[in-house]
Amino acid sequence: MVFLNPAVLFGLLAASIPVVIHLLNLRKLKKIEFSTLAFLKELQKTKIRRIKLKQWILLALRVLIILLLVAAFARPTIKSFSIGGTASAAKTSAVIILDDTYSMSVVTDRGSYFNRAKQTAKSLIDELQEGDEVSVVLLSGEKKLETTSNFTSAKNFIDETEISFIGGTVHNSLIKAAQILSESKNFNKEVYVLSDFQKTELKLAETTLSDLSDLIPNNIRIYSFDFASQEPANITLTDFKVNNQIFEKGKLINFSASVKNTSEKSFNNSVVSLFINGNRSAQQSFSAAPGETKLINFETTLKENGLLEIFAELEDDDIIYDNKRYLSISVPEKISTAIFFDNLSDTKFVELALNGGSESAPISIQKFPLSRIASTNLESYDAVIIIGSESINNYDRIKQFIENGGSLLLMPGSETTLQKFQKLCNELGIAKPSAFAGKINDDLNTASFEKTDFQHPIFSNLYEKESKKQIDSPEIYYYLKLALSGNGKKIISLIDGSAFFGEFDKNNGRILLFNIAPVLSWSNFPLKGIFAPLMNKAVFYLSSKVKDINNYKTGDEILADVNNVLLPQIKITKPVRGEEFVNLDSLGVKNYLKFSKTGTPGIYKFYSGEKLQDYASVNFNAVGSELNYLSNNDFEEYLKEINFTGVHLNISPDENFSAAIYQSRFGSELWRYFVLAAMLVALIEMFVSRSAKKDMV
Repeated sequence: MVFLNPAVLFGLLAASIPVVIHLLNLRKLKKIEFSTLAFLKELQKTKIRRIKLKQWILLALRVLIILLLVAAFARPTIKSFSIGGTASAAKTSAVIILDDTYSMSVVTDRGSYFNRAKQTAKSLIDELQEGDEVSVVLLSGEKKLETTSNFTSAKNFIDETEISFIGGTVHNSLIKAAQILSESKNFNKEVYVLSDFQKTELKLAETTLSDLSDLIPNNIRIYSFDFASQEPANITLTDFKVNNQIFEKGKLINFSASVKNTSEKSFNNSVVSLFINGNRSAQQSFSAAPGETKLINFETTLKENGLLEIFAELEDDDIIYDNKRYLSISVPEKISTAIFFDNLSDTKFVELALNGGSESAPISIQKFPLSRIASTNLESYDAVIIIGSESINNYDRIKQFIENGGSLLLMPGSETTLQKFQKLCNELGIAKPSAFAGKINDDLNTASFEKTDFQHPIFSNLYEKESKKQIDSPEIYYYLKLALSGNGKKIISLIDGSAFFGEFDKNNGRILLFNIAPVLSWSNFPLKGIFAPLMNKAVFYLSSKVKDINNYKTGDEILADVNNVLLPQIKITKPVRGEEFVNLDSLGVKNYLKFSKTGTPGIYKFYSGEKLQDYASVNFNAVGSELNYLSNNDFEEYLKEINFTGVHLNISPDENFSAAIYQSRFGSELWRYFVLAAMLVALIEMFVSRSAKKDMV
């Protein structure tokens, strides 16, 4: 026998109260005045013994009443035993783990796995009785139903539950269920796992199983219902990316998608399509054998500016939730560029190359003295060009711009000194020049190009014939000697091995570096035919960004950049279910907004007023696409690994599971029986008490 409320047993101390009262009454001496001892002789010895016996019986009965009542409140329970139907069934606390991941969307002739699991869950709730309680844990972890005895609300919760794109594991869900049951005082503690039992959804790959016997004790019973009844036919998109790094309206753009057949069935002449802003832009057909992965390439022409929402989509199969992947790119209508200078005349050729003085050019330019760089909102520009280094009075502002994802084109100016330029490079954490080489205006001893990395994105779409890529080297009179290493890479190198043009990746930011000033006293580079297209491509390259391709999975937290936002409120547009608003005053960190409501794949956009502040692509969690299922033995082995020593029953959803559960359920509560016994003893006590009073007369 066990007690479900053992703390009440401290009340047994109250059984000592009748004993104390009895002992105190024995010490009380009662004076009776009488004139002769003759009357005492009439009191028979047998009557005295009878009175004393009844007093001891009364004491025992009163102690027994207290013992029975305290024991009743402690809820005594015995296992696998019922006293002639007089005991009530032990109360039950049940936790239903419902697999709502998208692998449960497989449809059979009896309905989808998920709908069958929901119906089974509601049937299990119908089997509960008054005084029982239930809670529901979803495998995705998106939400859960707290413990309740309102079975109607529990069934409503299950009816409202939909398939989730968020992945989850049985292991984590079992831990949650055990934590819920640890707070229950009911005798029967049961966990029902309703799933298709994919191997990838048992536990996370990085999870090391350990002894959970303290958390999941042997008095918990686990019932597993496996709904996987057929081998689905499924292909999934495992990856989707854009291959260009420069995005220009009217230019070709290339995408690639990886498609995997995760089933045991072959797919022939299946179609995958490319959509840009909801319009089909390209499509390809393919065939895939079981387990085979295919790389599909798309090429199309960009027809729009602005933020482009792009996705690849497969034809429908048995699991449609893994047939679409998203990415987003920004193609600005005008590339806003700031040029900072030591000497205004140094900007002449750069400005002509970028917009030719035309307002209709795709690049708009604003020029500022370098001394004003600290007071300028650099984040409001798509690209920043610095020509010179002598007038910089705040290096931290430039470093912050780069750290926040800014893009910078850096060139020495006509008045640049080695010491100042070295300091600028050192502050930015890039390779610094070792010395000047050559002489200004010396066209007799010149340097020229040696190698060019034509695979760099800057040279994409630069030549009409890709097979005839070459550059007519300028004559370079005077330059900074740059030896790139670490995070720097050469794009164009000189015959002495130093870098003429290089690139540095700085976390989220990007820096392009020339080793010459764009003036004719240093070289004839500004007069060469490659100068204007190379400068334009450099600015397009700096301004083109692909946001978080496949980095965010459903359920992940987006870190949105809200730096330099002037309005106090951010509007978030989600793929479905409208908009959401966040007050920045409520955030501890003002530069970034953490947004975790990412249960749906698609593009999430963050606005400050009407200005697009940031955006992110969220894609489905691919865990549910791997169609490899656990056997009952596999699940038993898992339970052994976590040292679960209780009872586990694997029940087919098609069998009479009610009978199976009733046969395995144990425990009867005897509190009603104890209350009846206490009432019976109380009646006996009343009868004996009256009899004792008569004997005293």
